Amino acid sequence: VEQLGSVYIVSNFATHSIEEIAAAAPKARKWFQLSIFKDRNISAAFVRRADVAGFEAIVLSVDISVVGKRRDNRRKQFALADDIEIFSLPKTNFSISKKESSAVHVDEILDQSVTWKDLKWLRSITKLPIILKGIMCPEDAKLAIEYGARAIFVSNHGGRQLDSVLPTIQALPAIVKAVSGRCEIYVDGGVSTGADVFKALALGAKMVFVGRPILWGLSVDGQKGVKRVLEILRDELDSTMALSGTPEVTDIYRKNLVHRPHLGRHGRHGRNGICTLV
Repeated sequence: VEQLGSVYIVSNFATHSIEEIAAAAPKARKWFQLSIFKDRNISAAFVRRADVAGFEAIVLSVDISVVGKRRDNRRKQFALADDIEIFSLPKTNFSISKKESSAVHVDEILDQSVTWKDLKWLRSITKLPIILKGIMCPEDAKLAIEYGARAIFVSNHGGRQLDSVLPTIQALPAIVKAVSGRCEIYVDGGVSTGADVFKALALGAKMVFVGRPILWGLSVDGQKGVKRVLEILRDELDSTMALSGTPEVTDIYRKNLVHRPHLGRHGRHGRNGICTLV
């Protein structure tokens, strides 16, 4: 990520500490993804640590105060491996049984009554820009701006929180229209090719983020695998731009797409197949 100039978002449930990650890639662009804990002191401590470690922004998750019913995880009895710990959190506040789903513990420690007032509270304890992640409708986008969000992150949590949720590529245009240039808009969910990135940019996203492809690359070949995935995405984006007659990213507009509602898959897969390149 550091070598290619991308942005890396670190979760407060990361398996390495904020400080370790910052030290490993001091020149990388890093944002910190925060949840609101029942114990506000934990959230506030995370924000302070992220600021000291040189993180550029706080990405506030607003779609995980309640963990979704992840049936696949339950059927397969998915749990963290014995040698993996959540080092970011104080052990007294978060202890995962290897035989149980972490969802049980997350529900215990995250505040399930978060409101817009909590965004005001977060603004009061940091000067870092706050990005709201998990916005999926125009009304919430408008409120996010009203309450001081510096950017909006259109995200459905990879379709893992609620099956049949609207794919982000479908939610994006209405949110872009509602925001009307008042802040930047980012998007993730179902992005697996450079053409997907092109479509999201054409529909008004300022930046496009990926999750699963990075993990696939990491699983196959570690750091080299991650770099290779990013290189593939960039190469595919370059190729799509060239074949669409858009030499610069700023030349990518909605006119490059044709909307066909019946293409693509919906629900948890979150695929971005509703748009065809012209």
